[in-house]
Amino acid sequence: MAKLDDLEIIESVRRGNVSDYSLLIDRYKHKAFSMIFRMLKNRMDAEEVLQDCFVKAYNNLKSFKGDSLFSTWFYRIVYNTTLSRIGMKKRQIEEMMLSIGEELDFEDPDADTSGRKKEEKELLNKVIEKLPPNYAAVINLFYLEEMSCEEISVILNTGVPNVKVLLHRSRNALKKLIKENNLEDELR
Repeated sequence: MAKLDDLEIIESVRRGNVSDYSLLIDRYKHKAFSMIFRMLKNRMDAEEVLQDCFVKAYNNLKSFKGDSLFSTWFYRIVYNTTLSRIGMKKRQIEEMMLSIGEELDFEDPDADTSGRKKEEKELLNKVIEKLPPNYAAVINLFYLEEMSCEEISVILNTGVPNVKVLLHRSRNALKKLIKENNLEDELR
């Protein structure tokens, strides 16, 4: 059986095959959870928000027009729902933005690796969790989800130049945390 794309699954759900929605859940649950967890820094809250996101997406499938990819539409729901949760808890973003010119290489934390590479990824993920929620989200979308700045701008509902600035600042904050914790040698 051929793998169905997102639009085929959505059309099936719209025709009444509601159990097919589980295919979308299976496809996006791990990456969405990773993004939410990095923003909230709390596993229980992240699980609850993830459930809310899938319910919101399901309830609004009729309004999905297909102008963008389903993943872009869904991650916008994830991002906005997570920001709402942060707002409810009145979390404040405390870190200031710094400048750096270098790119960092990220991989999917669920990828099958071993030894030193795995330890580096785990350490890097712990550092990312210390970032403010919006920085962690941008790092996650750009590096782990491999989304373009244009796709991220749709999710964040902002212009591409703003995404580029936010991505630059996120890298700076991450670099600062790496330096502050003397992790440069461990993450090479």
